[in-house]
Amino acid sequence: MTTSFLTGMSWGDPDADVVRVGVGEFAIAEHPAVLMTPALGSCVGVAVWDAYTRRGGLAHIMLPTPSESSIDGKRERFATIGIPQMIAVLTEEKPTRRLVAKLMGGAAMFKTDSGLASVGDRNLHEVRRQLGLLNVPILAEDTGGSHARTVELHLDTGVVVVRSYMYGIKEL
Repeated sequence: MTTSFLTGMSWGDPDADVVRVGVGEFAIAEHPAVLMTPALGSCVGVAVWDAYTRRGGLAHIMLPTPSESSIDGKRERFATIGIPQMIAVLTEEKPTRRLVAKLMGGAAMFKTDSGLASVGDRNLHEVRRQLGLLNVPILAEDTGGSHARTVELHLDTGVVVVRSYMYGIKEL
C-alpha cells in the first residue's frame, strides 16, 4: 500500500487533509481526511466506507486479474488482489457488515472492433464480483461512458464527489 499526502483544499472541506491515491494503489484513512484519485479512465475507483467509524478506503484498480508475466510491481492494481487486501486492512481482518461501496470509472476510452469487452467493462465485472465475494454492497455507481473522472471520498460523510470535464461535478 503506497500513499502520498497532499495538504490542500478538497471539495467542501477546506480543513481536510487530502490523501492522493496513485494508479494501481489503495489508501485507508479516517475522518476528517479525504481520499482522492485522479484521471480514472478504464480504471475503476472503489470507495469503501464504514459509517460507524467514519473510516474508509479508496482503490485505483487498473486490471481485473494478473497474468503470470504481470504480477511484479504493484499487486494492488489488480481487482482480485487489491480489493481483498484493501478490505482486510480496512477491517483489520475482522468481519464487519458495516462496509458499503461506491464505484467510479470503467470507461471505454478507446473504440475497438474486436467484439471483446473493453478493459473498463472487464474491470467493472471483476470489481463487482470481488465485492460480492466479500459481502460488501454497492450503493452507487458512476461508471462506463467514454470520459475520465477524478474522485474524492469524504470520510466525514461517505459522500463521493466525481468530477469530469464532460459532466462537471456530481455527488454519490
